Amino acid sequence: MLAYRHAFHAGNHADVLKHTVLAQVLQHMNQKDKGWRYVDTHAGAGGYSLQGGYAQKKAEFAQGIARLWERSDLPEPLSQLREIVRGFNGGPELRQYPGSPAIARALMREQDQLRLFEMHPTDHKILADYLGAEPGVEVKMADGYAALKGTLPPPTRRGVVLIDPPYELKTDYTRVLAALREALQRFADAVVIVWLPQLQLVEATQLPQRLKAAADAGAKKGWLLARLTVAQADARGFGMLGSSVFIANPPHTLHGALQPVLPYLAQALAQFDGARSALDRSAQA
Repeated sequence: MLAYRHAFHAGNHADVLKHTVLAQVLQHMNQKDKGWRYVDTHAGAGGYSLQGGYAQKKAEFAQGIARLWERSDLPEPLSQLREIVRGFNGGPELRQYPGSPAIARALMREQDQLRLFEMHPTDHKILADYLGAEPGVEVKMADGYAALKGTLPPPTRRGVVLIDPPYELKTDYTRVLAALREALQRFADAVVIVWLPQLQLVEATQLPQRLKAAADAGAKKGWLLARLTVAQADARGFGMLGSSVFIANPPHTLHGALQPVLPYLAQALAQFDGARSALDRSAQA
């Protein structure tokens, strides 16, 4: 578990999808004055150099955020994400990519809170140095799944949870499902965002349906599932084909915001002719 470093994958197609959703959710939360709490179970380092050895090894960002960097036809949610990334870079050159904590920090207000959990000691230290002293922010080297019970519900009864493990261990699939159920049991109004990879594994194939069932049972406002497929498996059947983002209790504005985004990303980030997207929702969403 502690071998995973997100720096290898920073800014790739999965980050673009995940962070577009996250930014839209938090911007919606900002429409009300009452503060919110953001809980990140696998926070990572908070930000990543795209010029360092990790990111350059496979240069996955070149097939992700870099493809959108100079586009003039971005749908508004993607344009908003690009502005956040530009702000993180401090200018027009793409040198760094913000992780989920940095995106949440860019959108939080004085009355909002961040609760960030990371188990990798190096990434935790980077994250703590970056955000640990910020007002309203707590950074802990702890198991983010287990930490949910101490963070939900927030005093304001407004909260967003991001569950974004590396899925290097098959136990992550069962722990993600259990974490969604626990979050909704503790706080049925929580907006819970789950990132999941598209892999040719039984566990990866079954997880979306299991998340839907859990949200049908525990979420007050249904669920939304955004899916983006951009690549093909290699000759041995390995490799990440794309990713999905599952949202329990999605903001009512999210489906409409993502409708133009997903087909655009399927075209703009395609690595093969069969790239595609899908957007599914429950009756309540």
